[in-house]
Amino acid sequence: MVRELQPGGAADGLASAAVPALRARHGPNALPPERTRPWWRRLGAELTHFFALMLWAAAALAFVAGTAELGAAIVVVVVVNALFAFFQEARAERAASTLRDLLPARVTVRRDGAATTVEAVELVPGDVVLLAAGDKVPADVRVLSGSACRIDESMLTGESEPVPANPGRAVPGGAFVAEGDAVALVEATGRSTRLAEITRLTIRAAPPPSPLDRELRRIVRIVAVAAVTVGSVFFVVSVLIGNPLAGAFLFAIGVTVAMVPEGLLPTVTLSLAVGAQRMSRRHALVRNLQAVETLGSTTFICTDKTGTLTQNRMSAVEVWTPRGSVAVDGSGYAPTAVVDGPSAAVAAAARLAAGARAASQGDIEERDGAWQPLGDPMEAAIAALHRRLGGDAAAPAADVGFAFDEARKRQGAVVGDRLWVKGATESVLGACAFGDADGAAVVRAAMEAMASRGLRVLAVASRPLTRDARRDALAGRLGPAELETGLEFDGLLGLHDPPRPTVAGAVAQARAAGIRIAMLTGDHPMTAAAIAREIGLVDDAVPGVVFGGADLPADPRALGALLDRDGVVISRVSPEQKLQVARALQARGHVVAMTGDGVNDGPALEAADIGVAMGRSGTDVARNAADLVLLDDDFATIIVAIEQGRATYANIRRFLTYHLTDNVAELAPFVIWALSAGNFPLAIGVMQILFLDIGTDLLPALALGTEEPSEGVMKRPPERRHLLDSSVLFRAFAILGPVEVLFQMTSFTLVLLAGGWRPGGALPEPGLLAAASGTAFTAVVLGQLANAVACRSASRPFWRLRWNSNPRLVAAVVAEVALLGVFLFAAPVADLLGHAPPPPAGLAVAALVIPGLLLADAVHKDLRRRLRRGLTHPVLPHH
Repeated sequence: MVRELQPGGAADGLASAAVPALRARHGPNALPPERTRPWWRRLGAELTHFFALMLWAAAALAFVAGTAELGAAIVVVVVVNALFAFFQEARAERAASTLRDLLPARVTVRRDGAATTVEAVELVPGDVVLLAAGDKVPADVRVLSGSACRIDESMLTGESEPVPANPGRAVPGGAFVAEGDAVALVEATGRSTRLAEITRLTIRAAPPPSPLDRELRRIVRIVAVAAVTVGSVFFVVSVLIGNPLAGAFLFAIGVTVAMVPEGLLPTVTLSLAVGAQRMSRRHALVRNLQAVETLGSTTFICTDKTGTLTQNRMSAVEVWTPRGSVAVDGSGYAPTAVVDGPSAAVAAAARLAAGARAASQGDIEERDGAWQPLGDPMEAAIAALHRRLGGDAAAPAADVGFAFDEARKRQGAVVGDRLWVKGATESVLGACAFGDADGAAVVRAAMEAMASRGLRVLAVASRPLTRDARRDALAGRLGPAELETGLEFDGLLGLHDPPRPTVAGAVAQARAAGIRIAMLTGDHPMTAAAIAREIGLVDDAVPGVVFGGADLPADPRALGALLDRDGVVISRVSPEQKLQVARALQARGHVVAMTGDGVNDGPALEAADIGVAMGRSGTDVARNAADLVLLDDDFATIIVAIEQGRATYANIRRFLTYHLTDNVAELAPFVIWALSAGNFPLAIGVMQILFLDIGTDLLPALALGTEEPSEGVMKRPPERRHLLDSSVLFRAFAILGPVEVLFQMTSFTLVLLAGGWRPGGALPEPGLLAAASGTAFTAVVLGQLANAVACRSASRPFWRLRWNSNPRLVAAVVAEVALLGVFLFAAPVADLLGHAPPPPAGLAVAALVIPGLLLADAVHKDLRRRLRRGLTHPVLPHH
């Protein structure tokens, strides 16, 4: 809790009874809604991307060539695909907006003379807000009082250096408190703020392409070049074997269309959106959908300790003073506890706790029958300790305060004629005057003993002030640099923050997944090492993995080489060093996830591949810089998010394998027709291809994009390869596709032969080709049904897959079978496609593609598993 210098007056805040009328007059404290593209522009974009333009051109050429049915069918494909992508993108945007609403901005205000926490949207002009380092200024305010407060207005003014927030200074909403704390009066809210004026004039710039965007563009280029090249080749072949130009042209269009994965973009969007929604249910808020995929590539996690690996429920359990130690056994932040220690030590501890509380901003309050921290949990624990040792409910009144500073690593306050200082032990001890070296050595030994038990240790010291020094401090003529010297050492506070129960398992899971972890903390090395051992991050048998921030090399290459291992602990680390660590590891090829919660963590979160901020304890600066916000501040949630990111990556590869297999089945009849110089009838036509792509294949492809994470996804190293690589191509073009073609062409040929056709001869009756073509069409649809099941896993056979884990796929398969019946037996549709229902014998052969493809897929997976096992554990020859 921030306390104003001059109590009373405007700083007492509004009366609660006056707030509703003010809110009705001024409206909510919310900016105008973000300017978004009109719906017609977003729909237009879905109709004009590269794949769509290819199909529009094909449709136009089909109309020019006099085949209106083909042209109309292609137009339907483009429009249906665009509409689906449009509605899916809108759904993803709504979901993202809903997820952002899970994390409302909150602010501490003073109403009815007491501090309370409200959502920022509830602020009204006249409110008094209490700001601390890392907070976003929630509205246009005027500073009433402050403690070494500096404001970062760079996002509004472009000035890179924070400016002092002296009393009377106007500060715009949207700025950040860079350091110190302040009490400010709200002057304008919502649409009346300076930020609202800028927002109304601003058009959001498009962000740079993400790694996933670049990968999708690569796939589009590959597919486009392949489609146009193959189409051109078949046009030439068709002309050479004597077909008229118009027919050869339509033939080339069909081949080109067959190779375009129309469902790629909507499937990717759906997969990302589903991944983000699943993460939100596990307390991970994705601020950027593209980050879902990037998470799956994470190879190195740099994590804070407090609040992420630990529960961030600080409790002061031990006080060491020169007069003895005091043990404090209390529950949570309740102001009562069992205190054990000599009376002289208890008295010294009570005096120390009062001084430490005066030099703090945190406090405790009772809400809903439970005691909760107000402000920083560590300072709330100090407030609880003060009351447990007999202190008053109200904090000792500080006449002037000196905010915590990263360089000093101390925080101070003048109370009456005495200066109190608390902070990192090394920093405070360095400012103390000991009568002899033994005194400092005794303190250090006590500190190391507390730290070795996993306690976070703070030192407290004080000194009396002369009347002149006090006057100059209150007037601002003397600052901490002049005052914090020659201090008298008062004692040590040992605070316990137990590890989260889920962390040890999450660390083990990350290691099994090939992800390295480093702990970066501002704590003492022994405290950090004790927690690291408790969660299994470091092992006493492996020396040399705990480093101090001051010992890190300045050279990026040396820094990367030093830290590129698992289980590293860096203590007393600065925010600048976190940024250097992220860049050094990235230079060694790592995809780095960096956690942070402080105002100075912003650069490191921005620089990391995945910035992870704390949703509960994190500052507004950190949350705005992050890609992922942990709503529960739990390290284990990062591992959950990585698992879902890997699943999303795998789902996109599943769709590509599924569609490329279909491409093989659609293209093979044209190849056979061309190689036979037209003597072997064409098994399927262009219209059938279009109906296969949009009518039967799209729903299973979309369902594959929502597949749950596989059982082994976190038991192997991260996949650092292209979405479309040799393994996807081999599986589609050498295994699944050829099997589908085998049954397609076999059933087609058998129907022709049973009807009296002989190779090289004429067809005995016109209806025979239609029935044979319907049989081939049926074989492809049924093959794709089996293909959808096979593509659910890249390693497990179909009988080891759980059927109830993806109900969307079950529904899609049922819909695929129903559509097949419509396409075969609805006479108008069958006539449009140029086929007829297959005869019973042809249908029986075509249906064999289901067990045939699943069996071939299982054999391939087994052989690949045996091959990998052999490479990992080669059989040594006998001598």
